[in-house]
Amino acid sequence: MDPRRARDPRLARVDPRLQRGQSALPTPSPQQHGGSVQGATQWTANGAYVASQNMAPNALMQQADTPSENAIAGPSTPANNAGSSSYKPRPLFCVVCASNQNRSMEGHHVLHKAGYRVISYGTGSAVRLPGPSIDKPNIYSFGTPYNSIYEELNAKDPRLQMLDRNRRIKLAPERWQDSKTVADVVITCEERCFDAVCDDLLSRGGEFNKPVHVINIEIKDNHEEALIAGKAMLDLAAAIEISQDIDEDIDRILQVQQERHPHSLLHAIAFY
Repeated sequence: MDPRRARDPRLARVDPRLQRGQSALPTPSPQQHGGSVQGATQWTANGAYVASQNMAPNALMQQADTPSENAIAGPSTPANNAGSSSYKPRPLFCVVCASNQNRSMEGHHVLHKAGYRVISYGTGSAVRLPGPSIDKPNIYSFGTPYNSIYEELNAKDPRLQMLDRNRRIKLAPERWQDSKTVADVVITCEERCFDAVCDDLLSRGGEFNKPVHVINIEIKDNHEEALIAGKAMLDLAAAIEISQDIDEDIDRILQVQQERHPHSLLHAIAFY
């Protein structure tokens, strides 16, 4: 050996030809030498490298976690599921009585409190409230704020607590015949209101060609009956809202409603 090789660092380097020969052979991992896991490669006695048919568990897991083109374009994508769940808008309920004070506002109150979309109207020519006698009611025009009516009548008749409730729900009583809002379901509270709504919709000519279900729940015009009917309206609204096709389900819904509650029902389909 040349004595300079040990002193000169340049001469101490490994011959590149030998280095290329050693790097051509892959180095087995400790797990493959130990045999604790079946690797994806095997080594023969003479150092040859051969592929194994048995893949390691880790390799199988990695392969399973890697998404393929078929998986990306498969049925789990939102694009392919778009047709399975169609958007269904929530229905707008409209509750109608004569003066938009007692029955319709009790329905408006309970439906609004339960989270439904709801409006309310009256079909009368004016707002009439109990007065000193049956033939002397307190009469107000539609649009008079509930708060003004409450402040005027509270001193005369403290029993009219519905006015306090009403002023917390909306500004003033509204007349059906002056309304422009298009509802999906109209719930009337007596037959004459049902007739008035149907006649008014017929007189409008149905220019929008928008169908609306008009349902009458016959309710006596007093506070106690209005409270009972409010619960019936809740059941009716719940059944209608969960229906996927109200036109197909309305007969069944009304049959169940009639079995659960004592109020007589009427139903008609009109058009806006």
